[in-house]
Amino acid sequence: MLNGKRIAVVLPAYNAAVTLGRTLEEIDRTVIDDVLIVDDASTDETVMVARGLGLEPIVHDRNRGYGGNQKTCYAAALSRGADVVVMLHPDYQYSPRLVVPLAGLIAYGEYDVALGSRILSQSAVRNGMPLYKYVANRALTMFENILVQYKLSEYHTGLRAFSKEVLEALNLEANSDDFVFDNQIIVQALAAGARIGELSCPTSYHADASSINFRRSVRYGVGVLKTSLEYRSNKAGLRHYPYLQVKVRLRTPEDDEATVDVPAPIGG
Repeated sequence: MLNGKRIAVVLPAYNAAVTLGRTLEEIDRTVIDDVLIVDDASTDETVMVARGLGLEPIVHDRNRGYGGNQKTCYAAALSRGADVVVMLHPDYQYSPRLVVPLAGLIAYGEYDVALGSRILSQSAVRNGMPLYKYVANRALTMFENILVQYKLSEYHTGLRAFSKEVLEALNLEANSDDFVFDNQIIVQALAAGARIGELSCPTSYHADASSINFRRSVRYGVGVLKTSLEYRSNKAGLRHYPYLQVKVRLRTPEDDEATVDVPAPIGG
C-alpha cells in the first residue's frame, strides 16, 4: 500500500509469454497489493506462464481487442478493492520499476491520472523507437494539445495510473475496443475534471515487444484525430458523445477554468 491506498497493477496481455516473467520480476510486490493479468485469447503460452508464476489470469474466450482487454482489467481491479490502478504493458517495453513511483503520484493526491512518458525521457529513438513512430507521436501530440487545450508530452503510452474515483466516473464501456481506447480514456478523464501528470519513462524496443503494423498505426492516428475533435466539439456544446458523458465530475468548471483551459505550446 501507499499512503493507505491499495495498489493494483493490471497487465493487458496478448502473446506475452516470453516477456511476462521479466515484467513480473521487476514489479515491487512489497508495495503492490494485487497483480492481475487479462489474457486476450493469446495463441502462445501466456496463460500457462502466468499460472506458473503464481497468477490466475482472467482469460477471454475470444480476442476482444486492446481496448476490450483494458475494460476487463479495470473492472476486475475495482471489484477487488483497488484504490489506485496501474496499467502496464507486459511486453517489457516500459520499465516495471516505475510502477511504484507512478502509483505514488495518485496515492499521495498529486494527480488523478499519471502517465509514463517516453518523450520526457529524451531517449525513445535511441532506445529503438522507429523514427516514423516518434514523428507521428509528436505530430499527434501537438494536434491533441491544441484541440484538447491540455499540455502533455504524449497521449500514447502503455504505462499509466488511475485513481479509483476517475475509473468509476468514466463510461469505459462506451469506448472503442481497439487501440484508440488509450486516447478516449484520457479525454474522458479531462471531461471529468481530472488532473493529469507525467513521469519520465525510458523504454526498451526489442524483438519481443508488442507493436502494431503501419496500417494499424495509420488507423490509430485517424482515431486519435477523431477523438480530439469529438472532445473539442463536446466541450463546446456543439455535439454530445456518449463516451464523454461522465458519471461524476471530479472538479468544478471553475477549477477547470483556472488550470485546464490554457492554450498549450505547439509541440507539447
